[in-house]
Amino acid sequence: MRQQRQQGADSTVTAGNGQGPLPAGAPPGRPAPLWKRALALVSLALSLLLWLNGLVVSLSRPSVGGELNLRQLELAVLAEPRLPAPLQPLLAGVNPAQELNRALEQEISRGAEAGAPAAAELRLERALLLLRLHQQDEAKTLLQELASDAGAAGPEAGLARTLLGESNAPLRWPGQRPLLRQWSCEALADEQRCGAVEASQRALLQLLALTVLPVVVLLAGSVLLLRELWLRWRRRATPMPALEGPPLSGLDAVLLIAGGFVVVGELLTPILVTPLLEAGLGALAVAEPLRAGLTVLTLYAALMAGPLVILALMLQGLGPAPAAGWLLFRWQPWPGALHKALRGLLMVLPLVSLVGWLQGQLWGDAGGSNPLLDLVLRSQNPAALACFALTAVVLAPLFEETLFRGVVLPVAGRRLGPLAGVVLSALIFAVAHLSLGELPPLFMLGLGLGWLRWSSGRLGPCVLMHALWNGLTFCNLLLLGS
Repeated sequence: MRQQRQQGADSTVTAGNGQGPLPAGAPPGRPAPLWKRALALVSLALSLLLWLNGLVVSLSRPSVGGELNLRQLELAVLAEPRLPAPLQPLLAGVNPAQELNRALEQEISRGAEAGAPAAAELRLERALLLLRLHQQDEAKTLLQELASDAGAAGPEAGLARTLLGESNAPLRWPGQRPLLRQWSCEALADEQRCGAVEASQRALLQLLALTVLPVVVLLAGSVLLLRELWLRWRRRATPMPALEGPPLSGLDAVLLIAGGFVVVGELLTPILVTPLLEAGLGALAVAEPLRAGLTVLTLYAALMAGPLVILALMLQGLGPAPAAGWLLFRWQPWPGALHKALRGLLMVLPLVSLVGWLQGQLWGDAGGSNPLLDLVLRSQNPAALACFALTAVVLAPLFEETLFRGVVLPVAGRRLGPLAGVVLSALIFAVAHLSLGELPPLFMLGLGLGWLRWSSGRLGPCVLMHALWNGLTFCNLLLLGS
């Protein structure tokens, strides 16, 4: 049987959909054992239930979108004194202070509607903003509420009492938001002592990196995308190669994703690993925020272990691997792989941005952001950030591309055609992130990664493109949170 599989893997057949030669790798002859089909069916049913529940629950998770908007407005207000007048409407808006006031009011009201008071730092920031807008009475009311709030016993309440003249106790600076810390200092001292000029210059550089650079990248990506579409339409582009991959069956793919990734990785692994991890971190006296970073890194590494072991056993059963490997990473030559990854990233960025914009117009903020985004945005600990970066930029691209573009795409493409394989693998990739609000942009990203896998015939560029995408997101969060 192993010899038959190897012979099938070394030959090719012509696909009936006119897409050219595809690897002939479906295990021939006998149907899969009954136990294997039953295990796949149970795993698939559990996976659908878990994913459906996860998508529904994601709607009730808070979105990081509101916080990102606040941070951007804070940068605009902080950078405004250093902005050239002609550029201010483009980079900071007509009146960024009023826009920030409205955004803070909305966030505070949203917290009140949910039955929980808004964060003390948001209320203090709005009070300080109202003082700068010469709305003294409303600012005083907010400060009095904050000073008398039993639940706000931190530095924000202490600063509120000091500003009201009710306390002369030593102060701790509130929060980690640059604008709040700057205004808190200026409220008690003067701009020169608080480094207002330096803070404004730093904010201007961050604002430029967050606004100008993305526009340049989107324009470059749009040009590349239009060029590629023109060449395809005129039939001048390089023909798409045969979609090669491991000769696994559709049943194997179901067992890998539903049984390995979902049931073993997402369901059983946290149940088994979390108590051991908490006990170990407690015994080592690891404190926050490093504790959160190590938890994310360790749990993700543990989630990877089960599916990768299952995949290794499946590939081992195929016999000796070809020279390029079953998954066709083909990292060499490195410059070529990196060039393909950068080109793919640039071309997919305009499409993801367009889909995200359309979704915002039609649906608004659907919530359900990846919790890791909020952790990165709020963390100031270098060791914790290193753990988050290793998870997002190294482990996640390697693991997800191995499963979705290394296995699911070629297996589905062999049976349904390469284009259908790209679409199906992108859909599974998007759903697997369990965020209904992020599903359309992730689906578009998955299409770009799948197209790169098919057009390049290599998995390595997909991993690099995915890492670059996550790296860009990570850097944006650092710029907004620093």
